[in-house]
Amino acid sequence: GIVCFISNFSYLSDPSFVVMRQRFLSEFDKLWFDSLNGDSRETGKLTPEGKPDPSVFSTAYNREGIRVGTAIGLMVRRGERGTKAEVRTRQFWGVTKREQLTESLAARDVNGGYETAKPDASNRFSFRPSEVSSEYLSWAKLTDLCAVAPSNGLMEKRGGALIGIDRDALEARMKMYFDEGVSWSELEELKTGLTEDAARFDAMKAHDKVLKAEGYKENHLRRYALRPFDSRWCYYSPTRPLWNEPRPTLWAQCWEGNSFLMSRPAGAADPEGAPISFARILGDNDYQRGHSYYFPLRIRSTVTRKNAAQESLLDAPQETITANLSPFAREYLNTLGIPDPDASPTDAALIWMHSLAVGYTPAYLEDNRDGIRSDFPRIPLPHKLETLRASAALGKQVAALLDTETEVAGVTSGTLSPTLACIGVLKSATGNALNPSNGDLKSRAGWGHKGKGGITMPGKGRTLTRRNTEAEFAAYETLAPDNRVDVFRDNQNQWRDNQTYDIYLNDTAFWSNVPVPVWEYTIGGYQVIKKWLSYREYENLGRSLTVTEAREVTRMIRRIGALLLLEDELTANYLQCKAKPPQASPPPKRYKIR
Repeated sequence: GIVCFISNFSYLSDPSFVVMRQRFLSEFDKLWFDSLNGDSRETGKLTPEGKPDPSVFSTAYNREGIRVGTAIGLMVRRGERGTKAEVRTRQFWGVTKREQLTESLAARDVNGGYETAKPDASNRFSFRPSEVSSEYLSWAKLTDLCAVAPSNGLMEKRGGALIGIDRDALEARMKMYFDEGVSWSELEELKTGLTEDAARFDAMKAHDKVLKAEGYKENHLRRYALRPFDSRWCYYSPTRPLWNEPRPTLWAQCWEGNSFLMSRPAGAADPEGAPISFARILGDNDYQRGHSYYFPLRIRSTVTRKNAAQESLLDAPQETITANLSPFAREYLNTLGIPDPDASPTDAALIWMHSLAVGYTPAYLEDNRDGIRSDFPRIPLPHKLETLRASAALGKQVAALLDTETEVAGVTSGTLSPTLACIGVLKSATGNALNPSNGDLKSRAGWGHKGKGGITMPGKGRTLTRRNTEAEFAAYETLAPDNRVDVFRDNQNQWRDNQTYDIYLNDTAFWSNVPVPVWEYTIGGYQVIKKWLSYREYENLGRSLTVTEAREVTRMIRRIGALLLLEDELTANYLQCKAKPPQASPPPKRYKIR
């Protein structure tokens, strides 16, 4: 039997399609897949040469084609079945992919242009060819290190009605929503998703149910991590279906003094950048592409214990806080001389901060690219306590730079180094002082626009590429003894002529001297600064940026710059952490990540 079809290319490796891939492997003996990519309008992904990758369905009359990347599958089943399916995949890129695909039909060697994939449980039966070292596979996955399964982030699907950039506006509409004296017609006049029916959401019935279950609570107005470096406000309600997915387990662990490591079960974008992040606040399901899972560093739980002092049969509930560490992780720490990580928040966080340091190391991301893409990241655990503590200390620096809720001395506050002080400076193209009241902070450079369903789609925006000035060079040279400033000037010949960018908000305002690697910096599949700007285009935001918001871009640029300046230390740390005898493999997980 032969089956040929065209489909969304995500099924080749996306975790959501793992069951389907297993079924294909069980039903067919030979499988060929032509990945036509072409999802740049959806994901921003470029060709290997760094150019836009159009849809294979693009024509002179319809240049956009379709938004979703596509693939062609050919699967053959023999009458006499083989013992193991053979899977081959090849990639097509660029504007001539249709012609290349047609020409390939004349090839005498059917398998000539294909790479062989090796789908198995370790890579979620991915149909993409990959090379994963045995060293990497011996390391513990993030899910091997936690005591409780990580939770997905919150999922709203109410058109942003429960999430807002402006705290006061969000507070006002939620107070109206919970006010029984406000009529339904008055709520409809707000034109939010709270009064619009959607899948699994009857708006009026949901409103009645919420009012019966709870009232407005001031402490449910919380900071919310929507995307990397893009923290907003949300109003939390546990009553379904106000939030599409309220994630009560995540809410239960979002308490003062706790924090989260975030990761995803598989890479969903290329480039992805760092596959790990950090926050102290509630966060979104799509904080990273591929859906974010939140690992609390500590777990607060209520247990019932018999009150022996009263000699009563009644149980007295007591609250406990423990490190979120699996038996395997606890045994590892015990061998290093930390028998009780529950006793110290610092010890409870050691492994997680170490994981953060490793996850932001360029050498780690490059050496283990295929393995990281196929599953939750695996982390090498050092065999000396001093190495672990040193790595965790670096991880704390990374965490501080990722945490937009806290100032970082020398980066966002206090006295800055000349190198950081000269990047991301907000300037006026006229040379005059910027005047917000004249619209000088109105974003009209084409960074984003509203798509279907109110979704914000990224735009090209406006950047000016130029060489660094002598003054900028002089500021960079202040770090020359460390050789770390090279990440701003000549990062492995990734660009020429010491280029930098000026990033424009409009015809007047721009952020000066944004180094190429800062501008291109990606976390979880999102180009950080460009993504932030796409949401704040005037037509999307409905107002100009505030002075604080404009300065937030400068702080973001400098936080990313500081992350880049840590890379040499992170690389040396990673090499030391993985230079050890083979580690014992952790036991199988006791829970399932879906």
